Order: sequence, then structure tokens, then C-alpha cells
Amino acid sequence: MILGLLLALASALATNVAFLLKYRGAVVAAPIEIRHPLRSAAALFRSKWFAIGWLVAILAWVLHVGALARAPLSIVQAVLSGGLVFLAVLAERFFGFRLGRWQWFGVTITAAGLAVIGLTGGGATRPQHSSLAALIAVEGGIFAISAALLAISLHRRVLRAEGLLLGLAAGALFGVSDVAIKYLTHADGPLHGLRSPWTATALVAATIAFYASARSLQIGPGVEVIAFTSVAANLAAIIGGILVFGEPIGSGPLAIGARLVSFCLVIAGAALMPSHESEQREPDPTGPPLVAPIRQ
Repeated sequence: MILGLLLALASALATNVAFLLKYRGAVVAAPIEIRHPLRSAAALFRSKWFAIGWLVAILAWVLHVGALARAPLSIVQAVLSGGLVFLAVLAERFFGFRLGRWQWFGVTITAAGLAVIGLTGGGATRPQHSSLAALIAVEGGIFAISAALLAISLHRRVLRAEGLLLGLAAGALFGVSDVAIKYLTHADGPLHGLRSPWTATALVAATIAFYASARSLQIGPGVEVIAFTSVAANLAAIIGGILVFGEPIGSGPLAIGARLVSFCLVIAGAALMPSHESEQREPDPTGPPLVAPIRQ
């Protein structure tokens, strides 16, 4: 259990470093074209910072899988939610972002709300089991919501919010992948896991999320898009933990009430993120490469 929590903490840090590096690379790469996925992926990886960020993301994913194998899903996501605080500190300290007061407040209450949601689940107090029927329902439902968000993002009337909607869709699909991976940790041996249709589900969800996330970083405000992606991924995984793996909603009325309040905090904090107070400093071509970002 302790090892799982440490792996989750390391994954949270690596995930946000990866997102910020990928953001720096994505904004200077050619725009993602849905009709040319291979060409678009090649253009992204020709950007040095995106390629480095992707390698860091692979490390974060390995750490995440290790955490999922050793701790309940909701507890892992509670630790990962602390990554929102990592995001804000890293963005201001090393990537040239300047967050507004309300954005800092939004990040803080969102991270706190997600942590309480995970920690009040009591998932560590009961043996882990899984329900195939619930897995199908949850994965299908989140896929449908993600598809709707992707479709809405293409509408001209929401052009300003396109990046945020794509970030939400990407996060939800990352959550689908996390739930499928957690289910696969229950498989009887690695060979059975590789043959499982949920391996394909995780890969399809992660692939669509890759393109949606990259495009959201290209056209949306960096910190806000990353925060929305993280919130969506955390909530999708926490819902999966409750419905698929039988992790309790709470251990009593107080815990259930705390979870409901925390959910409201998450929504309120996410709503505060798209603020016009945040700024980015101009890049300094003579300074260290990780000090100032390239303006969108």
C-alpha cells in the first residue's frame, strides 16, 4: 500500500512535467489534422520538447500502472490529484506562466476536493474485486460522453472553449484507460491480460486521448487545459473505482457528506481556472530552455 502511494506521488509529478513539456512542443508543431493522423503525430514528435514530454509521460504511465497494481483506484487518484498543485508551482517556477489569484484558488480547492473524494472512499479497507457488467457500462458511458465533447468542440459557436472541451474529452478517455488497466491488473497472468479486449479498449482510449490532448494544448490556454484534463481523468477513474471495483461511496454519513461537498469544490475550482488573469512571459532566447515558454 505504501509503495503504491509513493508510486502515485511520483507519477503525479512526472505527469505534470510531461504535460508542460508537451505543451511547449505542441504549440510550435503543425496543427493536428484528423484526416492525417500519422502525419500529425510525426509533426508532433519532430518537436523536441513534445518528444521529451512524451518520454516523461511514458515514465509517468509506468509509475501509474505500478501504483494501480498496489493500491485501490480511488486512493491512487486521490494522490494523483495533488498533481494539480505540482502543476501550478511548476508552471510558474519553470515554464514562465503567471497564474492569477483566482486560478491559484481554483487549483487549490480542486486538488483538495479530489483528495477528499479519494481518501473518504475507504477503498483500502475491503478486498478489491471487479464487476464486468459495471465495467462495460462505465467504459461505454464515458466513451459516449467523450464523443459528445469532441463533437461539441467542433461547433463554431464554442470556438473559444474548443481547447478546454478537448482537454475534458482527453481526460475522460485517459480515465477510461486507467479503469481498463486497473481491471487488467486482476487478470490471471500477463498473457491473459494481453488477450483481453480491455487491453484494446485501453489502447484505443489512450490513442484518441493522445490526439485530443495534443490539439487542446495547441489551441487552448496551457495551465487551464492541463487542469481540465487532469480533473476529468481523476473523476472518471474515481467513478470507475466506485462502480466497477466496489470501492464504497463513503464509510458513513459524514464521509458521504464530505464527498458530496468535495465534488462541488472540484466543479467550482475547475470553473475558476479559465481566468483572464493568467499570463505568459515572452520567451528569452538567451536564457535556459526551460525558463520561458513559447507564446501560443
